[in-house]
Amino acid sequence: MDKALLAKTAAAMVAKGRGILAADESAGTCEKRFQSVGVPCTEENRRSYRGMLFAAPGVEKFLSGVILFDETLRQKADDGTPFAAYLARKGVIPGIKVDKGTVDIPLASGEKVTEGLDGLSKRLDEYFKLGARFAKWRAVITIGEGIPSHTCLYANAHALARYAAACQAASIVPIIEPEVLLDGRHSIERCEEVTEATLRATYAALAAYNVASEYTILKASMVVSGKDCPRQAGVQEVAERTVRVLKHTVPAAQPGVVFLSGGQSDLDATAHLNAMAATPGLPWPLTFSYSRALQNPALKTWKGQAANRSAAQQAFYHRAHMNGLAAQGKWKPELEKQAA
Repeated sequence: MDKALLAKTAAAMVAKGRGILAADESAGTCEKRFQSVGVPCTEENRRSYRGMLFAAPGVEKFLSGVILFDETLRQKADDGTPFAAYLARKGVIPGIKVDKGTVDIPLASGEKVTEGLDGLSKRLDEYFKLGARFAKWRAVITIGEGIPSHTCLYANAHALARYAAACQAASIVPIIEPEVLLDGRHSIERCEEVTEATLRATYAALAAYNVASEYTILKASMVVSGKDCPRQAGVQEVAERTVRVLKHTVPAAQPGVVFLSGGQSDLDATAHLNAMAATPGLPWPLTFSYSRALQNPALKTWKGQAANRSAAQQAFYHRAHMNGLAAQGKWKPELEKQAA
């Protein structure tokens, strides 16, 4: 375990005004998104699309890292440079998704646990050689009648902890992502309760597996009303409840927290991040690790057409810029109108 490298990587991942692009969609997820704009989900189209994002002029001012899928880490940019080296050359840290997706937990009412621990240490060693310096593992927590259960929280917390320990042993910074899903009719009060219970279980397991907080990044859900809840909480309430949960659970020694957008609209994700980052007295920096909330406008503009490449890159740059400002509490809605 190279502690100096881990510390350097973790600090760079949450550098001021910069965040992480999640470009680690599986082929299945990518296919759904490509279908929405009429683009065949071929390996070459996936390479071309992600390469277009990575090559956007100046976007490195707002991106500290990119989470890649296994396929993408092995692909090359248009100039023949492996994507990991291409990103590193721009000052953007390459990362890698290492989990293998979710399966049902036996005897647990359809709740899920994430797989991928088998052979993980060997895969991490290979990913390090390929240029990855951080990794991501996503757990899925569903809010419903009587769930999440203790079984679900325990199973996912221990899988996250085992993954994190393996990452640190390989000198790769682990991103811990216990995502509390937006789906459902639950209130924001219920979301806050479940998010806190999830994070308490996660950090207890991390401590049990000797994972060092100093070399760990949390990818957190925001505390929001369920998607189908009649009362949708406002921006300030989301910010206050989310920050409160983090202060109750996340060690001050941790270098930072990045947020997932979790199905929120592009602007909602930006506004919520901005309100949280503007909170005085935070013990760690807060920034973004968005997928759709960064990529949506670019994908809709691109549509698989080379002629649209420049306009799509500009759309991507704009969303990265807006979220870079939000990570500093400097975003304003009128900035969106000025760019329209």
